[in-house]
Amino acid sequence: MNTPVPDTYVADDPGGAFPLVQLLTPEGQRVEHPEFSYDGDLMSIRDLYRDLFLMRRIGFEAHALQRHGELGLWAPAQGQEAAQIGSGRALRPQDFAFPTYREHGVALCRGIDPALLLGLFRGVELGGWDPAEHGFALYSIVIGAQTLHATGYAMGLTLDGAVGHNDPERDAAVIAYFGDGATSQGSVNEAFDWAAVFNAPVVFFCQNNQYAISATTERQTRGPIAQRAGGFGFRGIRVDGNDVLACHAVTTVAMQKARDGEGPTLIEAYTYRMGAHTTSDDPSRYRDSAEVETWKLKDPIERVKRYLTVEGTSQEFFDELEAEAEELGKHLRAVCKALPEPDLAALFDQVYVDGSPELVEQKAQYIAYRESFEGTPA
Repeated sequence: MNTPVPDTYVADDPGGAFPLVQLLTPEGQRVEHPEFSYDGDLMSIRDLYRDLFLMRRIGFEAHALQRHGELGLWAPAQGQEAAQIGSGRALRPQDFAFPTYREHGVALCRGIDPALLLGLFRGVELGGWDPAEHGFALYSIVIGAQTLHATGYAMGLTLDGAVGHNDPERDAAVIAYFGDGATSQGSVNEAFDWAAVFNAPVVFFCQNNQYAISATTERQTRGPIAQRAGGFGFRGIRVDGNDVLACHAVTTVAMQKARDGEGPTLIEAYTYRMGAHTTSDDPSRYRDSAEVETWKLKDPIERVKRYLTVEGTSQEFFDELEAEAEELGKHLRAVCKALPEPDLAALFDQVYVDGSPELVEQKAQYIAYRESFEGTPA
């Protein structure tokens, strides 16, 4: 039985110490903020819209592939496109991102072929891209573990002298993505503490989609997640997670602060998970459909489209983008169905750098077992 939440719960912090940073309203109108601004031109906003639109198409195709039995699982990110694209496009090539298992838009921003995301969810590989090449770590399934990896990597950047030189080609920083549910994990709070104590150049980017699987935010915290940063000695910022311009502006400032050697920042992107936690989840069991309808009015893609339309963007632009999305869908379907089955014997080669006698023996035993079935009628 759920315990009633007290009336004093103030997670939304209306008008309090952590108001949302917003630069583009749900109606598609630009607004000013005293500290943060988006300085890009109309063409750059069109580019952001393209990313948002393609990210949603990736989710649509992957969800359909899972329902057709081509993927074992998929983690949807519908509704969180602005948080991911806005922050992802604020990174420089030398920066490094540590994702959860849902940062499909950030992967797109880091130049990763979206088809490479599918192997993990098909169960044929652990990740299809080179993290060093793209500055984007493999997906982390263990909740919150990537924040420790990110903090350690950031500390390494400091030791390597890659921070604080006022050199845009050299200075680097790290960004760690996680959800509101992960903030209840000890690993995340340990990462906060280490990052603060060692002044690590890391930005903690929390996509607060208001549901840790089936537990609402008020079951986990008594106030805005952004306020937790103060307890560890660094700044927390709360941003409209459905506003791609605001997410870009806030992340740009926080990443530069980290590159300059001024330590960590916690960004809470207040957004909403429009669909299920994963394709094995049924959100109708723990939330009301009316709530979803309310958040549809704050759709991160529609607000940018409204702005672009008012600013004179032609229908031809949107039609060409739709055609590009169709081609992307064909590409994803073709690559997914062509993914080869993995050689399970190779698992024994990935445990240690130099192997071990025990693993050599175990691999040989497995291969002998596998070969004993060859020629056996199905």
